Amino acid sequence: MKNYKILFVCMGNICRSPMAETIFQYQVAQRNLSFLTDSAGTSGYHQGEKADLRMRQAAKNHGYEITSLSRKFLQEDFDRFDYIVVMDDRNYFDIHKLALKPDDEKKILKMAQFFAHNRFDHVPDPYYGNSSGFDTVIELLEESVENLIRFLLDGNWKL
Repeated sequence: MKNYKILFVCMGNICRSPMAETIFQYQVAQRNLSFLTDSAGTSGYHQGEKADLRMRQAAKNHGYEITSLSRKFLQEDFDRFDYIVVMDDRNYFDIHKLALKPDDEKKILKMAQFFAHNRFDHVPDPYYGNSSGFDTVIELLEESVENLIRFLLDGNWKL
């Protein structure tokens, strides 16, 4: 089995992508697996900051602890990671235009590709909403991360 390196990306790297990384790490640990993970943002507005306090609180309410610090996506990330998993179409567009070669483009996946239900076509950004938006993000990510892991382990997921 390949030891994949996965990078989760959203805009500011303070809500969705650090939560995706945290859930991914938790779920692979539950399976006694080990993958290298990180998260990044398409912007550098929050460089070096902890995840948004509301996201950390929602995570805690669901039994998770987010420990990552925000960073901006770097061109070198294409070389460092096997897959770059983005949270929405804007993130996809922003990362896609940084891809220098076709192999870079093939690494970019949308988290929504791993949703079991079509309730959403992206992971919504909870930043400007109320607390229920953070819970929704966690629920979507729990489901989609499980399917992402299935895809990585045996290709057993539709893309």
